[in-house]
Amino acid sequence: MARRKRSVRAVLAAGIAVVMAWGTAAADDAAVVTAFARHAEYLAAEAQAHEHGEGVPRDLARAAVLYCEAARLGDASAMYSLGWMYANGRGLERNDGYAGTLFAMAAFLGDGQAARMARYTGEYTGATPECLYARQAEEPPVHDIVGAIPRERQRIARLIVERAPEYGIHPRLALAIALTESNLEPAALSPKNAMGVMQLIPETAERFNVRKPYDPEENIKGGLAYLRWLLAYFRGDVAHAAAGYNAGEGAVDRYGGVPPYPETRQYVGRILALVHDRLHPYDSRAAEPGPVMPAMRVSSVGPRL
Repeated sequence: MARRKRSVRAVLAAGIAVVMAWGTAAADDAAVVTAFARHAEYLAAEAQAHEHGEGVPRDLARAAVLYCEAARLGDASAMYSLGWMYANGRGLERNDGYAGTLFAMAAFLGDGQAARMARYTGEYTGATPECLYARQAEEPPVHDIVGAIPRERQRIARLIVERAPEYGIHPRLALAIALTESNLEPAALSPKNAMGVMQLIPETAERFNVRKPYDPEENIKGGLAYLRWLLAYFRGDVAHAAAGYNAGEGAVDRYGGVPPYPETRQYVGRILALVHDRLHPYDSRAAEPGPVMPAMRVSSVGPRL
């Protein structure tokens, strides 16, 4: 069955609805909007690095995944770059319909180069890569999650959302870890001496240069640095990274996956319930890969984060 032709505005509304809907968000949620925009910029930069082999192995399929996620989050440069890949069959099967839509979307957001390229891809058809639509109806926007948190802890939630993109971590995953660890309690102390919002044990705090573990900002930075390391070590596998955060990466290595500890299994289940996907973009420069292979490999469609 042929797809109906969609307008550029309709494609933008559907394909990046999570971002566009925030135009009417309350002023208090501006930090969330900014965080997602910064995360989109980070993904686009990582995609470019993988496309051209700049500091990382050249991997066109991975570049396409990252470009598509950044485009879905509203980054015009990523829309253009992914369109160029489709227009030239660069690591993807050539598709002028997809290219035309992506160029039109980028042009709609003010990208002049995309407007010029649209002349070479034929009549606009509205055909759209499926990765722009993945699961968006199933997940509440992060600002809704923040709004549901008790008011006295929303400052901590917004601090996490603001800082996460600096470490290449999607705000949803960072918030899921913090909620599961401490319910955003800066003074939390576990029986195993895990401290603060991100529940850093003394060894982890020292490893990531956290000198004041009960200072929320310093604690959050240390936890995000550790999570970035875990995502790189487990090559973007969210379940393994979460299990490593809870039980230590050594336990995941020993068991070849999520350890059979009831606490860790429940922990990982809660993280996946909040994040939904098993794969997350990662900075391969943060850590050498460990021995445990990801449960799934990144495809050209890519995960919804």
